[in-house]
This record gives sequence, C-alpha cells and structure tokens, in this order.
Amino acid sequence: MKMKSILFLLGFVLCSITVTAQVQFDAKVSKKKLGINERLRIDFEMNHDGDNFRPPSFDGFRVVGGPNQSISNSWINGKRSFSKTYSYFLSPQTRGKITIAQATIEIEGETYKTLPVEVEVTAAVEVPKDGNNADYVASENVHLVAEVSNSNPYLNEALTVTYKLYVSHDVSITSQWREIDTPKYADFWSQNIDNQNNFKVYEGKYNGENYRYVVLRTTVLYPQKTGELEIEPLTLDIPIDVQGNRRDIFGRRLMERVNKTISAGKRTINVKPLPLEGKPDGFNGAVGDFTFDVNTNKTQLNANESLQLDVKVSGKGNLKLFTLPTVKLPNTLEVYEPEHNESVNTSIGGMSGSVIDSYTVVPQFKGTYPVNPITFSFFDPKTEKYRTITSKEFTIEVENGPISSATATTNSNVTKKQIVLSKDNFKYIKLDPNLEPIAQQSFFKSPLFWSLLGGPFLLIPLFILAGKKRKQRLNDVEGNKLRRANKLAKKYLSEAKRSIQNPAAFYEGLERALHNYLKAKLNIETSEMEKGLISKMLLERNVEAPTVESFISLLKSCEFARYASSSTASVQQDYDKAAEVISNIDKQIQ
Repeated sequence: MKMKSILFLLGFVLCSITVTAQVQFDAKVSKKKLGINERLRIDFEMNHDGDNFRPPSFDGFRVVGGPNQSISNSWINGKRSFSKTYSYFLSPQTRGKITIAQATIEIEGETYKTLPVEVEVTAAVEVPKDGNNADYVASENVHLVAEVSNSNPYLNEALTVTYKLYVSHDVSITSQWREIDTPKYADFWSQNIDNQNNFKVYEGKYNGENYRYVVLRTTVLYPQKTGELEIEPLTLDIPIDVQGNRRDIFGRRLMERVNKTISAGKRTINVKPLPLEGKPDGFNGAVGDFTFDVNTNKTQLNANESLQLDVKVSGKGNLKLFTLPTVKLPNTLEVYEPEHNESVNTSIGGMSGSVIDSYTVVPQFKGTYPVNPITFSFFDPKTEKYRTITSKEFTIEVENGPISSATATTNSNVTKKQIVLSKDNFKYIKLDPNLEPIAQQSFFKSPLFWSLLGGPFLLIPLFILAGKKRKQRLNDVEGNKLRRANKLAKKYLSEAKRSIQNPAAFYEGLERALHNYLKAKLNIETSEMEKGLISKMLLERNVEAPTVESFISLLKSCEFARYASSSTASVQQDYDKAAEVISNIDKQIQ
C-alpha cells in the first residue's frame, strides 16, 4: 500500500513537470546587429494563451510600430497546435550594446518571463540599392519636404512653411501616419492654417519625376528676432505598402508593409533687421502694407454726452504684433481706456484685416475742441522703405454745457444749509462715567511708582546708543541711496513678483510697474511713453547709457512676451534685471 502511494505521488510530480515544460514564452529579434538607421522587429511568442501581457520598456529604442497580435490555432492528427505572437517594430536611439528587458505574461495562474535579449547598434549603414528590398524601395519613393516661402525675410515680415508628403506611383500609403517630432517655432509668432484633415491629393514633380503629394500642414510665421533662426523638423512614422518578392497563386506580387521614419529636416531662416535709415520717430514695429484713419461718430454734441473715436489700421501685415498710435485730446475732455478690437484673418499669405482702438470721450464743458492729426508709420518690405500716414484734423463742438469749472462754481445757485450742533445733541451719551475701584491701592511706593521714577534713568544709555546709530546712518549717503533704491524697486515690482509662475501675467505686471516708476520719476503720462522720449529724458537726468539701454530692453521684453511664450528661467532673469535697473536709475538720476 505504501509503495502504491509513492508511485502515485511520483507520477503526479512527473506529470506536473511535463505540463509545465510544455509552456514556452520566448522573445525573438529579426537581427542581433543593426545600424542606427535600421529597424528591429521583436516577436514575443507563446504556445499557450495567457492574460496580462506586459512588454518591456524598450529603453534605448523608440517604438515605431506595434503591438501587432497574431494567433494560430490548428489540429493536426488529433493534436492541438497553438501559437500567439505580439510583434513590435523598434528604431534605435543610441549606438552600442542595448539589452531588451524581460516581458511577462500570466498563463493558467502562473507568471512567465522571457529571457533578456542583447542587440548591438552600430553606426548608420548604407541601405543596399536593391529594387527587391522593401526598405530600400520605401525610402526611395516617399519623401517629406518643408517648403519655405521666404528664407531671408525682414523682422516681423510674414513667411510660410508648407509641409508636403511626396509619394511615387510605385508605392502606396494610408492616412495612419503619426507625428514623432513636431516642429518648434522658437522666436517666431506662429499660426497653423487648419485644413480640417482634408488631405487632397495633387500631381506634382519631385526631382523631375512624377509624384503624388498631399499638403500635411501650412504654418504662417512672423520672426521676432534677427539673425539665423532655426525651424525644428517635422518627423513622421509612415506605414508604406511596397511590392514584395512573394506572389499569389495567380503569379501576382503581394504587397509588403514596412514602417519608415522620414523627416523634413531643419530649416534655417536668416532674418534681416529693419533699416535704421529713414526710421521715423514713434515707429511701433508695424511691417506690411496698411491704411490709417481716425474718425468719430459725431462732431457736435452736448456736455456730458458721449462720442466714440476710432483709431483704425487696415491692410496686410503683422496686425496683431504692434500697438496703435495714442490719441491726445484736451484735458477738459474725459477719455476712457480704449477698447481694442481685431478683425484679422490669417491665411497662407499672412495676416490681413483691421485693428481698431475705440475711445469713449465725454466732454464736460461747452466749447470747440480740435483733434490734432495723428501719425502712423510702418515699414513696407516690398519697397524696403518706411511710410508715414497722417490723419485729418477735425473739431468737436460741445454745446449746452458749462463754460469752465470756475464758471460752474461761480454761477451755481445751490446753497448748502449749515448744520448747527450743540452739546445737547449728545447729552444722553455719558462719555466719562468717573468710575472708581472699590479697593483702591495707594500709588506712593507702589511698583508703578518706582518704575516711573527709575525707568528714565535706565533708558538714557539706550537713547545715546540709538542717537549714535542714527547719526552714522544719516552720514552714510551712498548706503542711504542704495537702501532707498532697493526699497523702491521692491515696491514697484511686488505685483510682478506675485505672478512670476505665470509668464503672461508677470510681463503685464512688469510693464505696469515700469510705467508707474517712470510716471513717478519723470512726471510723464502713459500716452507719452515712447521709447525714444524715455531714453532722451533719462539721459538728460544723467542716467548712464547702459542703464537706459537695459531699461528699454526690459520694455521690449514685455512687448515681445505678448506674442511669444517665455520660460520660467527668462522670467526670473527679467525680474532680477528689472530690480537692478530700477535701483541703478534711482541712484543715478538727478
């Protein structure tokens, strides 16, 4: 009986080992050595169905295809044959020996792992020029091109980048491509022209041969810096169907699908600065071809009625990237902050439309008020010259109102009745009840008595020491100026500092702080804050030229931040620079 139990247990163990040995889970690669410009296929194969398949992280590779899953299930001579495969296509990112980690899967409650696989990635290899090689055929018949309308524009002149995908008639692709690298437009104002995924196929030429092509993307750019600027490439992963070597039963060649990564490559734009010769005063950076007009909805009205005065620029150019001229009206007219309206369309040729600043004006007194002409200047890149347009002068007639504030006060018949107050008005309120404690302690020789008597003598050394410190502080002229300057910088920049994590809000606060500082120091209004006038006034007040240049540079950074994003690092740099500049101006200004 004991022998039977041993034999039964031994048979059960051997059976379990046999069943376990039947499970196979392996990782197989298409090659153990490849160039960095080649692709690697890895298959995870198992002979039993399982759950919770987890692939490795594929460190050192980028997954360009997969996972693709295939299952084979058949019965041969009464025996079941099962196979399940997960396939990935990988593109190496670095050279050297790379280990692909283990994949895992659960089969019948047990977790199985593949063995790590080591592959060697070498330098780029030359693709063999073999018309029967699918990779070679795909790379020679599909091309991605970035066409730039103008590679040598002026600052703030529009240019267009059009990405075209050329495909020969020998291969075919689907719309299942995906972007791997998206173009980055640092130092450009950019806007994509939406084609709503409507990829129309055109016939064209590539290197003199007939191709089909689609326009994948069109982007309008306005450079915000001069010099050489780079446009990062667009890179796509595209499944391409090419004719393989295998044939069907009728002798026709079967299509073979390969995945290729293609790139449009970097493009360099050489941006020219605007010429200094002929640059008019008050130029605000407008580049294009524009018209300019100032008009109002009424020229006759009564006092305390309102009118609308519009400053309008129309045409084609960088309409969203400059500020309109400021209207200067007599002080007796109450003028509210303008409402800015944009009616701008961005097409393949750039921005076109109009921008308007609408002022609400409320006259207070009767009279005739002239509205002086306003000038608007812009640079025309076609003629490569500056142009200045001056608006017409007109007058506003105000009727049925007071002549002036003094007259209004003199002619006023409204009298105020004097209010007479007496002590009896508040007689019922007892302000001093004269209450005394029940148990009253004698003040003489009390602790309070001795404290008041000896306290002044103890404070004499402290007063002497404080006086010496105050005298030293007053004599430290440079130190006092530095402390006052630092305190002033912190005062004006406090609002901007609170928004330092939000670049847009930070630069709005910084610009407001700089303007408020100039108002306090130079006694000028916001409408007079032109960079040329600011530089002139600061230099006249003996502020050093490098400090003035730094201040103007900060104002330009604030304007540039309206149209291009900034990093947190540059925000912190501009904050530190603003604190230093305000401190320096306060020490130097006279």
